[in-house]
Amino acid sequence: QVQLVESGGGLVQAGDSLRLSCAASGTTLLFQVMAWYRQAPGKQRELVAAVYSNGTPRYADSGKGRFSISRDITRKTMYLQMNNLEPDDTAVYYCNAKIDPSRVYWGQGIQVTVSS
Repeated sequence: QVQLVESGGGLVQAGDSLRLSCAASGTTLLFQVMAWYRQAPGKQRELVAAVYSNGTPRYADSGKGRFSISRDITRKTMYLQMNNLEPDDTAVYYCNAKIDPSRVYWGQGIQVTVSS
């Protein structure tokens, strides 16, 4: 059974940095794409950034220039480096991984709170 476990969240001040990690287990198959989503109170879950199996990243406008996504395929781990955090970045961040369209997995989520 595939499991995704997020770590690295917490409470920081505006302008600080955080590095989120997502560790995958339970499969030897390659994830076609891994991504970070976030959901703020009262809002829909939204894509933050994604990284494909060839390393190509994709970012939502909200994180461009501040966030950097990467993955270690060997360790089945994905990272999100978040710099210059803003209060609007406060949300629960979720790890997402897709082997194919019928096999998509989610982590439990991790809280990131940015105080002003």
